Amino acid sequence: MDEPVELRLAELAERWELPAEAPQQLRRILELVAAEPTSITTVRDPAQGVDVHVADSLAGLAVPSLRAARAVADLGAGGGFPGLVLAAALPDATVTLVESVGKKTDFLRRTAETAGLANVAVVTGRAESWAAGAGTQDVVTARALAPLNVLAEYAAPLLREGGRLVAWKGKRDPSEERDGVHAADVLGLESLAPIAAETFPGADERHLYVYLKVRSTPSRFPRREGMARKRPLQASTGA
Repeated sequence: MDEPVELRLAELAERWELPAEAPQQLRRILELVAAEPTSITTVRDPAQGVDVHVADSLAGLAVPSLRAARAVADLGAGGGFPGLVLAAALPDATVTLVESVGKKTDFLRRTAETAGLANVAVVTGRAESWAAGAGTQDVVTARALAPLNVLAEYAAPLLREGGRLVAWKGKRDPSEERDGVHAADVLGLESLAPIAAETFPGADERHLYVYLKVRSTPSRFPRREGMARKRPLQASTGA
């Protein structure tokens, strides 16, 4: 791997106080992404991925509850970001990667094993159908998956009380934020102030949205697969 990538990984490891083995694990993840023949992500070049994937994922560690979590579920895990990166950063946490596409979960399992990430579990399926995860997670993460109100509905049933949803988003959208606040209220969550994310020089505007689970989620959730997107909880309708 190119020296600039190695230097950037070392820089990120120092910035985020990562375990000693993390840079090597992250390097291996980038190598496997580059070599993977299936379409798991559009960014494959490690020189780009070290920022677009790794630095962006590590930005979530600015949320103290994520750094302290012992049970993390990454929804729509895709090519493994932020889930695999967080697993390298948080070796004492169990990180469950939830992904509905089989070829992606195959890649996630192989990559976790090859990179030496013994703290990774992989679930092939949708968040709404992961019954074993209900009420068990300290933190649920999601990156480039769905609008905030939909993410809140996916995450709330999985979180224990006191747990948090951490969602990676771009430029702030007042309408999306209103729907997120409304959905949170319905689902037993409290919307906290968005955090401007520290990612990498030249990156587009990036924010972390955090929702705290303050009470039990109503028993009608999770709804059946697809309903959160088809009939989302919206402030404008009060649904």
